[in-house]
Amino acid sequence: MLHTDDTTVFVKAMPDDHPRIRGHQREAAIASHTGEVAPRLHWQLETGGWNLLAFDHVPGRAADLSPGSPDLTSLATSLAQLGEFPRPAMPLPRIEQRWNGLADDTDLALLTGEHLLHTDLNPNNILISNDRAWLVDWAWPTLGAAWIDPACASLWLIAEGHTPVAEAWAQRLLARSHASPAGLDAFVAVNARLWARIADEDPQPWKLALRDAAARWQSHRRRQRCRDVD
Repeated sequence: MLHTDDTTVFVKAMPDDHPRIRGHQREAAIASHTGEVAPRLHWQLETGGWNLLAFDHVPGRAADLSPGSPDLTSLATSLAQLGEFPRPAMPLPRIEQRWNGLADDTDLALLTGEHLLHTDLNPNNILISNDRAWLVDWAWPTLGAAWIDPACASLWLIAEGHTPVAEAWAQRLLARSHASPAGLDAFVAVNARLWARIADEDPQPWKLALRDAAARWQSHRRRQRCRDVD
């Protein structure tokens, strides 16, 4: 936090040669398009080999995504808002580009869209302040189907202790944004492959938890399809 004569801002800084500097720069570029779901960017400064971003200071805490948490209502509200945003007038990567190689073109086509997505909805990127959920750390702004962020949140809910039917939490948002069963199946299959690869390369506990959550969700949807056929 940086305290000035008339305000307080939250400053993020990264060396210009840091491996993740592109994500830092993407966060600055998208800031004017994130509306009321993210803290406002006041300024960006490059000096002394460092890149600094100053945002509104929002006092709060990381979201609790466990079963029964009141934070889920606040998160649903923010995701619904985000789903209504117009497409930013700037070039952005598309979800089918980011996930290329994790599914065939037919399945990836089910994920395409023109909506702004966050895609990294881990609890530390959801700041709860006065019963409001702020979405922070926009290192991966992406274009895709509006329902993908609710689906990303559902995956984290499963990792945080919900059963795979946690997708029911997002069902209203998924339906409102026209998620199809086939599209959701494609999303779950892609994420099962993605997190298996990530966890295999770097088996940190939280990555293993996401891998296992995606696998449980995929198994749940397979059983569901079998029941529907019966």
